[in-house]
Amino acid sequence: MSKKIRINMLSMADSVDGQGVGSAYLELMKLLKEDGKDDFEILLNDKIKNSDIIHAHTVEPRNYIKLKRAKVPTIAYVHFLPDTLDGSIKLPKLAFKIFKKYVISFYKSADHIVVVNPIFKKDMIKAGLKEEKITYIPNFVSKEKFYKKSPSEIKKLRKKYGLDEKDFVVLGAGQVQNRKGVLDFVEVAKMIPNVKFIWAGGFSFGAITDGHKELEKVMQHPPKNVNFLGIIPRDDMNDLFNISDLLFVPSYNELFPMTILEACSTNTPIVLRNLELYEDILFKKYLCADNNDDFAKLITKLSTDKKTYQEAVENAKYISNFYCKENIYKMWDKFYKSLINNKKA
Repeated sequence: MSKKIRINMLSMADSVDGQGVGSAYLELMKLLKEDGKDDFEILLNDKIKNSDIIHAHTVEPRNYIKLKRAKVPTIAYVHFLPDTLDGSIKLPKLAFKIFKKYVISFYKSADHIVVVNPIFKKDMIKAGLKEEKITYIPNFVSKEKFYKKSPSEIKKLRKKYGLDEKDFVVLGAGQVQNRKGVLDFVEVAKMIPNVKFIWAGGFSFGAITDGHKELEKVMQHPPKNVNFLGIIPRDDMNDLFNISDLLFVPSYNELFPMTILEACSTNTPIVLRNLELYEDILFKKYLCADNNDDFAKLITKLSTDKKTYQEAVENAKYISNFYCKENIYKMWDKFYKSLINNKKA
């Protein structure tokens, strides 16, 4: 048996609940420990000298230093671009500018970067990274964690959350911040008062969240058909997808939201903002709109037209099957082993 490849994961991604970065990181860790147990040994925040590959998930300065000092192949996982910070956090202009430059410098310090959406390759090249350093490997979710529950289980869960069997329930999920389109989520809810809207997520960045005061006011005094649940542990999110009829993602900027894959894994249809970034990764198997009026019309149609709704369910299944863990594992397996083989060569 050949020696296992030791991959040193540098991450604090799971230190705060409710962040997609943490979800993607945990899924990858689980995948490599289970499917890759014969080929890979996974270390966490270990010493550089113990590693064959260093894979940084988060951009802390201590990780930056390790990437710089390492004499083994290094990887930076691009979970966000500097531009996606706009509408997420509010910092003094100079501090924000410095932080954005730091993020790009962090990515440049690695031998390779992995992006979760192919559209962001051009952004990375524009920022000064060489194309041959960039690899696309998408996110995925485990069917063991996110799956469709039985009608009787869903009935009990709906009762637990104060929902009726006949309610049409629209779920929003993610950090409460302007970039996520939370205010639009609420405005759309006002237009269709007969539909129930729930949002799972809170202020992961605290008071420096962009639009914190306005968003906090909305959360404290929402419309009658809107319920903000706060930050939900990831282990409980499968229940929320199962009690919901639809995932609504009105975000203005994303890379590859984990919530989309989680919803699709539970056969829950998705309605998204019409953004270019979804075109290559979701194969036009989703419904989208450009403004709140059209969002409201689309959600109303899904809640009343069974044929349209069932087509949306089938689209969700298609997306889920494509992003199965077996397909994604093959990509990571090939990528990690190529780094070691190239080093030897």
